[in-house]
Amino acid sequence: MELVFATHNKNKLIEIKALLPHYITLLSLDDIGCNEDIPETADTIEGNAILKAEHVRHRYGYNCFADDTGLEVEALNGEPGVHSARYAGEEKDDKQNVAKLLEELKDKKNRNAQFKTAIALNLNDNQNLFTGICKGEIIKGRLGDKGFGYDPVFKPLDFETTFAEMSLTEKSEISHRGKAFRALIAYLSK
Repeated sequence: MELVFATHNKNKLIEIKALLPHYITLLSLDDIGCNEDIPETADTIEGNAILKAEHVRHRYGYNCFADDTGLEVEALNGEPGVHSARYAGEEKDDKQNVAKLLEELKDKKNRNAQFKTAIALNLNDNQNLFTGICKGEIIKGRLGDKGFGYDPVFKPLDFETTFAEMSLTEKSEISHRGKAFRALIAYLSK
């Protein structure tokens, strides 16, 4: 089976290829000649995933799935949420995003947060949505050098390490993305 994963993000591709069964050939947007950034203009994480999957299906004609992920922080009323990748500006700079988040939380006692991933699958003219959530907290400084995005400041519930201190295998077992993709893979395996 051949599926397009609607992303240009090489880090996401690496994570997802590690989760997929061998019989699924994963193509990226680059592989199908889509060099554009697909607009993410929805108000929800689920809405953005659907927008991206629909774009690939209508423009390129492939069976595909698209994801969107956001970090939702309680003390910030769910921000950065759908703006997670561009929290500190359009450059999508991970270090600047983390710095802004830590600055916004510097006087807050409540540091509860959750990562949320939504995956929209367009397969044979049907659409399905899969969601994964990982609850945790934002720590006060960066720890670890693995992963990407907010991983150095996110410590999952019941763990003593951040995502950035975990191996890819450890992170995939408990992460929002891992949960959503396991639900997708279970569906594809039916």
